Amino acid sequence: MDDLKDEVKSIFSRLSGKLIAIPILVIIIGFSSVYTVDEGYMGVVKRLGQVTGQVNPGLHFKAPFIDEIIHLEIRTKKNVESMPVATKEQMRADATISVNWTVKKEAVLDLYKQYGSLEQFEERVLDPRLREVSKRSISKYTAEENINTREAVTDTIKSEFMEKVSGLPVAIDSIQYENIDLPQIYLTSINAKQTAKNERDAEQFKLEKQKLEAMRAVNTAEANKQSAQLEADGIAYKIKVESEAEAGKIAIIAEAEAKAMKIKAESLKSNVDLIEYQKAISWDGKLPQTVLGSNPGVLMNLK
Repeated sequence: MDDLKDEVKSIFSRLSGKLIAIPILVIIIGFSSVYTVDEGYMGVVKRLGQVTGQVNPGLHFKAPFIDEIIHLEIRTKKNVESMPVATKEQMRADATISVNWTVKKEAVLDLYKQYGSLEQFEERVLDPRLREVSKRSISKYTAEENINTREAVTDTIKSEFMEKVSGLPVAIDSIQYENIDLPQIYLTSINAKQTAKNERDAEQFKLEKQKLEAMRAVNTAEANKQSAQLEADGIAYKIKVESEAEAGKIAIIAEAEAKAMKIKAESLKSNVDLIEYQKAISWDGKLPQTVLGSNPGVLMNLK
């Protein structure tokens, strides 16, 4: 009887274990069938080691246990390369060049098939070509040009690098010529040369300023001269106008007086009594004190 009970318990124990294991297995399979790809990444699907496709960011389903998802970043990446270089005059230096680049979204699958990973692509393709192009481009310019015309050197590097990576599954966003370390003795001579140039430029600026000030003084003097001339011309014109006006006035008065005298003379000529009347009204009432005799040389005193 006890053996029967033990057997029944054993059967129920095995059945309950299976009933518990089945839901757990279903849950595991369910979780293994779902995956997500974060923003800024693309997913590459591998089935039993073979690449079958690529997926965008978001929620996706896969065959559990046989599909593997590789996440590749498609955000902008920056690679910095420091390398020994030589300038056009064979001066040794150390340069630092950086490149910002992005994997083309539509070419993620091709990149993974060819290179296996972004790290492999950088190590085997991108970085070596950047170093090669940078060294060749820097060697086309003198040390001074690498310092003072860095933008031109950068443009050369970018132009050659773009040609070098043409056809690759990446987009080049920008290239920066970040730094170049030249020998200290050369930098000292460059600084001395630049200081002398700055002093020469300052002296030239001073001379130009003095020249401008002299020209300004001449222009001011000329303007003052013209102003004085205009003022003198105005005064002379005013005097002329006033003189002509005064002469005209005098002429009019003289003409009027002449006419009056003429009229008066004609009146006196035609009227003798009027002459006597004028004498009478003009006499002050005093008799003459002297009189001439028959002899013009004798003057008689009536007193």
